[in-house]
Amino acid sequence: MIEVVPHTPLLAEQLRELILRAGPITFREWMRTALYDEAEGYYRKTHQIWGGEGDYRTSPERSYLFAATFARYFASLYSALGDPASFTLVEIGGGAGHFTFGVLETLQTYFPQVFAATRYVFDEVSESAQTAARQRLIAFADRVEFASIEDLEIDPGIVFTNELLDAFPIHRVTVIDGKLCEFFVTLGIDEHFEWMIGPPSTTRLAEYLKQHDICLRAGQIAEISLDTEEWLAKIAAKLRRGFMITVDYGADAAELYSSGERQYGTLRSFHQHAFVENVLAAPGDNDLTSTINWTAVRTTGDRVGLRTLQFSRQDKFLLAAGLLDQLAVQSEIATEAEKIRLSTAAREMILPNGMAVSFHILVQEKASAKSAFGANRA
Repeated sequence: MIEVVPHTPLLAEQLRELILRAGPITFREWMRTALYDEAEGYYRKTHQIWGGEGDYRTSPERSYLFAATFARYFASLYSALGDPASFTLVEIGGGAGHFTFGVLETLQTYFPQVFAATRYVFDEVSESAQTAARQRLIAFADRVEFASIEDLEIDPGIVFTNELLDAFPIHRVTVIDGKLCEFFVTLGIDEHFEWMIGPPSTTRLAEYLKQHDICLRAGQIAEISLDTEEWLAKIAAKLRRGFMITVDYGADAAELYSSGERQYGTLRSFHQHAFVENVLAAPGDNDLTSTINWTAVRTTGDRVGLRTLQFSRQDKFLLAAGLLDQLAVQSEIATEAEKIRLSTAAREMILPNGMAVSFHILVQEKASAKSAFGANRA
């Protein structure tokens, strides 16, 4: 673990002023500001987030195969929708455009009918990431639109996210003397950020635990994402017909809240690929994340009209979606060095003890899309 000294204290000062003026704030509000403040938030500032020089690397950055395999899967969903003349792919939180490029190049090369029908919408809050994506996607400038899903109606199409929900702001709760309490952020004597525990800021926290049949132990700390439920309802309203695909790391509620290994929750902070010991350090400079509750995502989806079609571990999903077939196709035209990189990447994505087993893929279906995947339904 490392302790990070703030590079730019402006956001920290803004948060201090807010607390001095209004009193302790929920961690949800602190995290929302730290990550998404318009000027100084982690995902808004002009700095390196992704890749070896940033704080983390996503699967599309590690290997072209990830996007290419999903392109094959998207083509199968296009067929399930009846081969429409117009088809919208929306990627939310696409970063620097690695996934987008891999998908479009694969569709163009191997699925020209799907490519010809596809309108690709790239929804990304980071202006620096958008700039990098625009440069990377110049070859597909006539195919890619940079826009927010807020401005869309998708009929038919697919909404795709990769490692998005884990960065949604969360409330942090615990149980003391049999009562549900919430963690707030306040200021210590030296005006450093520190934790304070008080009554819940909203009755929705207790309702969430009851709705998902979660019983916390005394002293146990847990995260609750109310934002996820609101976001899924918004997506369901925008997606008239098609599919929602979510890739992320998480666990079902029983595992997430019952395991003794998670007695103190799953909230964590990263800086340059290392854990940051104090999650309240350097707001705006560090990534903040927590393990998502897949049970809540699925049940909320069912409630808002996103029916669970498939829920699989990432390695199993990619194998079923044709990763090995895509590897064989790409290896036919690759140099020896490229073949080694491709096979190494494939192994990393499907090894039983690799990182991929921590990730799951949830496919949800909206409205009258004709499904050809009944055998895979969870």
